[in-house]
Amino acid sequence: MRPPESFIGQPIRCLQTMLRVLAEYDESYLPMIPDGIYGPETMAAVTHFQRKHGLPATGVTNQTTWEAIVAEYEPALVSQGPSQLLEVLLNPGQTILGGETNPLLYIVQSMLIVMAQFYGSIGTPSLSGRLDGPTADALSSFQHLSGLPMSGYLNKMTWKHLALQYPLAIDLMNRSADK
Repeated sequence: MRPPESFIGQPIRCLQTMLRVLAEYDESYLPMIPDGIYGPETMAAVTHFQRKHGLPATGVTNQTTWEAIVAEYEPALVSQGPSQLLEVLLNPGQTILGGETNPLLYIVQSMLIVMAQFYGSIGTPSLSGRLDGPTADALSSFQHLSGLPMSGYLNKMTWKHLALQYPLAIDLMNRSADK
């Protein structure tokens, strides 16, 4: 999908893109291929939208229709687009050591629990928010698999590798669930 900036000066293509996202989100809308031409397909999709929303079914996109489409488009785009990224912040040089508690450890432990299902050498940590023995062991195993020093502690380099490997483990989990 094109970024919104690419539709400046292209209101028809913008309208068609919004209608397309709506159709991908809700099959009751008419599918639309953005071509920048307000032809019969666009007019039919607009008319369908207007009927569905109790607006005068003219096929013409007036301000009221435009605002109604935008209002439907925004939540549909969130649903169709990629998930919001979570940026985890560790201070420069920060290391979470054995025995420490930190809210980030809940995320790390959850990630390690998922990875333990696919990598037999990673043990399953507890979900405690504390860098306890099982968590340190799981981190050490993960660090070994990633070619990192096996400290059992959480630092930025270990976090980076966890963040890179976790989506792969989730993909494996989803693929095995689909079978």
